[in-house]
Amino acid sequence: MLLTITTTHRPATDLGYLLVKHPGRLQSFEVSGGTAHVFYPEAGEDRCTAALLLEADPAAARTAKGPDTFTLRQHVNDRPYAASSLLAVALGRVLRTALRGDSRDRPELAATPIPLELRIPALRCKGDAATFFEPLGWTVEAAPIPLDAAHPEWGPSRYVDLTLRGTMRLADALNHVYVLLPVLDDAKHYWVSSDEVEKLIRAGTGWLAEHPAKGVIARRYLAHRTSLTNEALSRLSDVDPDADSVIERAPRPESLAALRRAAVVRQLAEAGASRVLDLGCGPGALLGELIRDRRFTEIVGADVSTVSLEMAARRLRLDRLPDRQRARIRLLQTALTYRDDRLRGYDVAVLMEVVEHVDPSRLPALAASVFGHAAPRTVVVTTPNVEYNVRYPGLEHGRMRHHDHRFEWDRAQFGAWCDDVAARYGYTVTRHGIGEEDLEVGTSTQMAVFKK
Repeated sequence: MLLTITTTHRPATDLGYLLVKHPGRLQSFEVSGGTAHVFYPEAGEDRCTAALLLEADPAAARTAKGPDTFTLRQHVNDRPYAASSLLAVALGRVLRTALRGDSRDRPELAATPIPLELRIPALRCKGDAATFFEPLGWTVEAAPIPLDAAHPEWGPSRYVDLTLRGTMRLADALNHVYVLLPVLDDAKHYWVSSDEVEKLIRAGTGWLAEHPAKGVIARRYLAHRTSLTNEALSRLSDVDPDADSVIERAPRPESLAALRRAAVVRQLAEAGASRVLDLGCGPGALLGELIRDRRFTEIVGADVSTVSLEMAARRLRLDRLPDRQRARIRLLQTALTYRDDRLRGYDVAVLMEVVEHVDPSRLPALAASVFGHAAPRTVVVTTPNVEYNVRYPGLEHGRMRHHDHRFEWDRAQFGAWCDDVAARYGYTVTRHGIGEEDLEVGTSTQMAVFKK
């Protein structure tokens, strides 16, 4: 299987510095599933082409589904010939420095968009390649390969000859291909574990979070494993429970979720908190912020979903933390509408984007559990401001920001709930906005800080 990379940037032979592979030498590398070769079919001042050729071992080139009971398939398959995750792995192994965007000899060029043409002559393609590459700035040519040139009536095969043309950093181009090769093939030759989420996030930095097909990309890249896909989408969207919310898809210099977390952490610092509860912690977005701040000596993440807690544990890499760090944090499975003695005695409790996921009829039980029974000195609550929804063009009138929201309050409704809870359980309350303020509809997120 073959990938060629061509540039007309002058001097074009500087491509060798970016790839850290000399144009005058053939280099070979043993990789998973075979041997990878890097060579240059052409290397001139005006045009230079580097080729990555993978000679795959048919017996090692299995599909992502694992060993097949029909053993002949180990030797008779398309893996040695059609670009797939095998080529992506070779790309990651052989061109690792270029994927990172590092260049000791040409650092300025590594950071500069240059004209590029990438070609993959044989790629198994499930769907339209343009759907995945065009949003990234590529001009896409995907020529169908006939099933049999001698029998045109048989129609095209499931393979295409793919050519991509665009002007961008070489690192960005390689990361696009690294992620999308197994996505277009919709298969992987190895077992997909939680480490693949880290690979996807790393390779997708700067482009995947805003990609219109990011859901399909994540699902295919992670071999349709639901828990890993949900974790990846949550981290890409930089939210916890609301990974598909309209807000997080809206481009902005700093995401609303990041602003929200920063505002919450500021309130915790102002309260002088050291022992913190993150109630409804989800996959652990806020927990990640808290564990990096040494002011917080005891951190508890609580959620009703064991799947979310497992995602949080992976996100925090709890199994890899030093013992001293690991001792600062606990994850608890619990329902916030029921009293739990384990949640008593903490300085601060946070309900960040949680209350709107609770049925209105259960809100009194949540208030009794958190404000009445757990009774921390400070409680920080954030929730969407429904008035702001009109500022999101992609959100239909009357539709809530997330499919799991049971309600969304306007500012007056939130204020009334806050005042009632504060009076009932002996707190004072102040309200704040998070995000850019609109003179007519306020801020996108509203926050209340309750103090005993």
